[in-house]
Amino acid sequence: MYKLNSITENKLIEDITKNYNRSPIQINKLQESDSELLNINLLKNDQLAVTTDSIVEEIEVGIYKDPYLIGWMTVMVNMSDLAAVGATPVGVLVSEILPDFLDDSFRTKLHNGISDACKVCSTYVIGGDTNFGKQLIISATAIGITKNKMFNTRTGCKPGDVLYTTGKLGIGNAYALTQLADMENKINYKPIARLKVGKAICGIASCCIDTSDGVIAALDQLMRLNNVGIKMVPDWNDKMDVNSKTVMKELNLPNWFLLAGQHGEFELVFTVPTEKVSILEKISFQHSLHFLRIGEIQSKEGFYLNINDEPVKLPTERIRNIGSRKNFNLNSYLKSLLEIDSSL
Repeated sequence: MYKLNSITENKLIEDITKNYNRSPIQINKLQESDSELLNINLLKNDQLAVTTDSIVEEIEVGIYKDPYLIGWMTVMVNMSDLAAVGATPVGVLVSEILPDFLDDSFRTKLHNGISDACKVCSTYVIGGDTNFGKQLIISATAIGITKNKMFNTRTGCKPGDVLYTTGKLGIGNAYALTQLADMENKINYKPIARLKVGKAICGIASCCIDTSDGVIAALDQLMRLNNVGIKMVPDWNDKMDVNSKTVMKELNLPNWFLLAGQHGEFELVFTVPTEKVSILEKISFQHSLHFLRIGEIQSKEGFYLNINDEPVKLPTERIRNIGSRKNFNLNSYLKSLLEIDSSL
């Protein structure tokens, strides 16, 4: 009798997937089909939500070193995109290129991170691909469903809409700084996609985006898509993560850098028309959700942030483009931000 695991590739796939929970809607068993077959009953007004993201730059520059976190974030970056549109996850497809020098312990921690992240998000690894190469590259594609034509997009906000976030900001960039600067003060970084919130605000939010690329990058994108400006609340600094502000103090850097960096905390930022704010507050109470009011949409172009008790227009285009340069270097990146800060 033939044994599947007598083939090295088959055994590798079995070893990788042995700790993953199998989705109850999968028709085929492991190895039984070229494509994973899912029993999905889409109603007339349902939509598929599909997204894909990779963990490459974060590994290359040294932000993600722990294999468990790499696995965790492989799932969460994609779940966060589903959260932003208000989708319920169906599952993720994971693609891995594993270098030969990675030992069994590293691979085990990597896959434990993937498995645990799926459990937290009530989803499953439904398939994928594993290969070997010179560099660790891991990516995933997530599939979700939105119901009854209820979903969020990045467009639709208007002047007067109130801007909210689902949690304290800045922890993503503070964590990146501690890793890149090899600081002793470490940030506990383990974001969880705001899937519950994303669904709850469908029909209430006028637009929504996650902060995967940093807060300023997210808000600048909303401004460009909707041709509006944003004015942050005067006490925006109170909306920042306390431990993250401690990191900035140690590095003698201004707190607004926590908004400017392009490694996010994976919160959602969303806008709500003033006439629906009371509905949001009711939902917040009913579902034990916590929202922070961080700003307002305005017709006046630009992103305005209080610095030294005065509203200042930040050059968001310049800030975003700093992070897009090739051959990232922390010192040169901070130098560019400090030049902007001195000009404010």
